[in-house]
Amino acid sequence: MSDKPAETVDAVVIGAGFGGLGTALRLAEGGAKVVLCETLKYPGGCASTFSHKGYRFDAGATLLAGLAEGQLFARWLARHGQSVDVEILDPILTLRTPDFELPVPKDRDRFRDALAAVPGIPDDARLDRFLTIQRDTADALWPVLDDPDLLPPLGVAQVLAHAKRLPSYLPALRFLGRPLSAVLAACGLERCEPLRQVLDAICQITLQCPADEAEAPVALATLDYFFRGAAHVRGGVGELAEAMVRAFEQAGGEIRYATRVKSIEAVGRRWRVTTRRGVLDSGVVAANLLPQNLAAMLPEKLGRRFAGLARDVDGSWGAAMLYRVLEAPGDACPDAHHLEMVQDPSQPFLAGNHLFASLSSAAESERAGPGRRTLTVSTHVPMDELRRLDAEAQGAYIHDIQERLRRGLRDFAPDWWNQPVFETTASPRTFERFTGRRDGLVGGVPRRAGLGGYLGAFYRPSLPGLALVGDSAFPGQSALATAAGGAAVARRLLGRLDLGTRQTRTSGAPTPFVRPEAGAP
Repeated sequence: MSDKPAETVDAVVIGAGFGGLGTALRLAEGGAKVVLCETLKYPGGCASTFSHKGYRFDAGATLLAGLAEGQLFARWLARHGQSVDVEILDPILTLRTPDFELPVPKDRDRFRDALAAVPGIPDDARLDRFLTIQRDTADALWPVLDDPDLLPPLGVAQVLAHAKRLPSYLPALRFLGRPLSAVLAACGLERCEPLRQVLDAICQITLQCPADEAEAPVALATLDYFFRGAAHVRGGVGELAEAMVRAFEQAGGEIRYATRVKSIEAVGRRWRVTTRRGVLDSGVVAANLLPQNLAAMLPEKLGRRFAGLARDVDGSWGAAMLYRVLEAPGDACPDAHHLEMVQDPSQPFLAGNHLFASLSSAAESERAGPGRRTLTVSTHVPMDELRRLDAEAQGAYIHDIQERLRRGLRDFAPDWWNQPVFETTASPRTFERFTGRRDGLVGGVPRRAGLGGYLGAFYRPSLPGLALVGDSAFPGQSALATAAGGAAVARRLLGRLDLGTRQTRTSGAPTPFVRPEAGAP
């Protein structure tokens, strides 16, 4: 161990994924002296943009919400004079199956007509009833993500704020803890197979489970994802992460890349954080990590606090990826595209049967060069099944999944199937190596039916002055949810710090955040 004395700070945040970025920014805005430690040389974690062989690819997440004016990401960056370029696409994405194609429009009012145009989905009062329940639930729950002060931990102010909003929550209470399929049954749509396929596809990418398992209120709200400031970030989602870092630095924070945290030890009411670049003596710590990774950094007795959540996370997913560079056809649409594809709707939506593909726009020439586009393709990998195999069999299993991804592109996106200029792949092992996440787990805890998912609203595995943030912690899942949840945790941590009369810190004149394409609202 180095003899260099520990550096004293108010707060250490571990991991510059969006959960860590939201936490760090809120702490810095509250006047804390914050050090953000990131193992990689760039921010974003599983929702980052990386460079390889001169090309720039999105590592995992490719479509983000919360980007419209007045929404959380927009407010944060405008407050600190930052901006990113986005494309507001129409359709936001297109779902393709062997039986139908569903373009998902950029506004909710046209979504009903798009659904009704799908063969087998009834254009009648049953569909209207389902969408009314969906709309009322989404309108009740989405504002919580736009205001982290409404998120747990719940103090007196939060309880009073939610009490005032109680009437708006009533539509969600009827189906609390029940699966989304129960809503279909209540609307007489339980036998509507095309609608179930749509819901399975959306729930799998947002809640990490199908409609029969997805907890209804959260699933109904999630169906609004595409209408809540969802956009394609030009240059890759990492551009938003970089802008969040700049906002954090404008607020007085310091980020240290290539700085892996080795251990965390309680010393009285403070925390000793040992990194590869030295020791930090901190009043509070926020860990944007899997609970398994956090437990491994703590003494065994303290690490046990996170064992239950670690078991839940073990039941989540890994990811298999294709990263491609393609020559754009001469008649190609210049816009970015997001395609969701299901090869066999009768089989589980994972392991290459269900794939999500994102194509960069012609304007993003910095990603692959003029006339070329980058393509990121992903699918869920069932980790329980993968773990049962030996190393050689695991390699063959992942190879088969990636071949299935290629077949899916050939059959469902033939315009972009042409021989790639470049291709590289990724697997759970790749994610573990580059992000440090145990087993390469991604996506957080699946939000399945039951009341267990709400326990995180009242109980977060933590220790005095140390908290877990990110996709394993409530509300989890998306970049927006993890960032908002991290900001809520930062509120609690600020209350533990004695910052005296230090001023909250913002800087820079607000600047327009969303710069949509011409003609977009």
